[in-house]
Amino acid sequence: MKRKYVPDLKRQMAQGEANYLRLLKLLPDLDSCDQREFLVELDGQRVRVRLEIDERFTYTTSVVVSQQYENASVWLESPRLVVRLYHDARVAEVICTRQRRQLSGVYSYPNQQMRYPDEKAQLNAFLGEWLSHCLAHGQLLEEVFAE
Repeated sequence: MKRKYVPDLKRQMAQGEANYLRLLKLLPDLDSCDQREFLVELDGQRVRVRLEIDERFTYTTSVVVSQQYENASVWLESPRLVVRLYHDARVAEVICTRQRRQLSGVYSYPNQQMRYPDEKAQLNAFLGEWLSHCLAHGQLLEEVFAE
């Protein structure tokens, strides 16, 4: 008999707190900045990682985190995550992907969309790895204005 997936809430909250801090380090001017891009190298390829503010409210901010390979195939869809920052709890979590459908915390398996039972936890872990890589190896891309 197959065991039912039970989320590890302590681990998920720790991941959310760590991702919140990583995002604040990458966006220290979160209240005034609308977008920031970083250039990182992955497996010999240059990748642009964009953090774009989608919504701002008193207690929450939504950030779209996307990446684009410089020599990407037209057939390869680049990852795009919508992340909600909860300022009162100091937690960040992936709420949806490119399709803008809200992610459930747990999925039964098998299911119509073939999502993993812990898909949301996996996406939050992926976000953490992505943000950590930007912090460790990213080069900030900023426009330079001549006066």
